[in-house]
Amino acid sequence: MSDKPNKVKPNKKDSQLLIRISSAERERFLQVCENLDTTAAREIRLFIREFIAQFDSMHEQPPKKGIKRVQEDKDRQTKDQSSSRESAKARKQDQATKKVAEKSRLT
Repeated sequence: MSDKPNKVKPNKKDSQLLIRISSAERERFLQVCENLDTTAAREIRLFIREFIAQFDSMHEQPPKKGIKRVQEDKDRQTKDQSSSRESAKARKQDQATKKVAEKSRLT
């Protein structure tokens, strides 16, 4: 028996994805891959990884779990709305102050 520990590769390729494309597209894709000295499988895996990374970066928040998480999101939205109102109010006051200062400067 062997004393070597069983090594498990991370991201082991243990699944297949079957897609349907036209023969012309397939042949052209294989030709381009050959011209670039790469394989079709490698390019498709690269596309999938980049696609997933792009999706993950756009949806950084983990999926919601349970009522507590939903309530936290509602609380955060309420806080954001009130701070938006406060900053809008501050801008209006700032504009009014500038107008008063400008009028007093002109007179």
